[in-house]
Amino acid sequence: MSFINYSEKIREKDTVILYLGLDDTLTFKVKAGNTHQTKYGAVRHSDLIGKRYGTKVTCVGGKGWVHVLHPTPELWTITLPHRTQIIYSIDISMITLQLDLKPGSVVCESGTGSGSLSHALIRTIAPNGHLYSFDYHNQRVEKARQEFDDHGIGHLVTVECRDVCKDGFGLDHIADAVFLDLPCPYDVIEAAKRTLKAPGGRMCSFSPCIEQVQKTCEKMSGCGFVEITTIECIARNYDVKTVQLPAPDMGPVETETRTQPGDRKSVV
Repeated sequence: MSFINYSEKIREKDTVILYLGLDDTLTFKVKAGNTHQTKYGAVRHSDLIGKRYGTKVTCVGGKGWVHVLHPTPELWTITLPHRTQIIYSIDISMITLQLDLKPGSVVCESGTGSGSLSHALIRTIAPNGHLYSFDYHNQRVEKARQEFDDHGIGHLVTVECRDVCKDGFGLDHIADAVFLDLPCPYDVIEAAKRTLKAPGGRMCSFSPCIEQVQKTCEKMSGCGFVEITTIECIARNYDVKTVQLPAPDMGPVETETRTQPGDRKSVV
């Protein structure tokens, strides 16, 4: 199983996604002999091995059933264990577009966090691109490295424990794109510029506060970046309903009943 290569059947040690319903998913690594409990009953791992991804599985106890899905970056984003705040698919899609990523791209990312964006970036730049991911928290780095290896994408990413705000990226002119998700991204702009290929390259900073955005844009402008834009992604749901409207009252209708000159109009 790999997040970048689809497998037809479930094997031991695969990471699978259990779909219980809308906005209700679980994930675990398949291991013969283990059992995973859900609100619909138990799922035996041994019963999954050899079955096709997408199979509908009846839970032990007869309370219901679940679907076993092949993992994708989108499913991982809504299922992963949160070690930090994460970036969701609506923003990930815009980030990938604006960074102009494609197979073979080299990307630098800080910080790694829970790895939501990292999985999507790796899928985009595979099979011959590379992601350099940095985080100042050593336990998060070790956990992310383990997940990347378990998901079959470890060869496409280098994860390092490093405070880029103080020490920079330690890379010179190798990246096609740089992504920042930091409290003070404006402190890293000069280091990001040194990391980007010369000439060219794109940089994206993800910030929740407009004050961060303002300071970052000012710093980027001062460092020679051009075509600086700010984008906000907002999801808005539209509900389609059938509504019965009453017939409108258009008021009295005038009709012409004149037969000879001088006759009056009649109003109905």
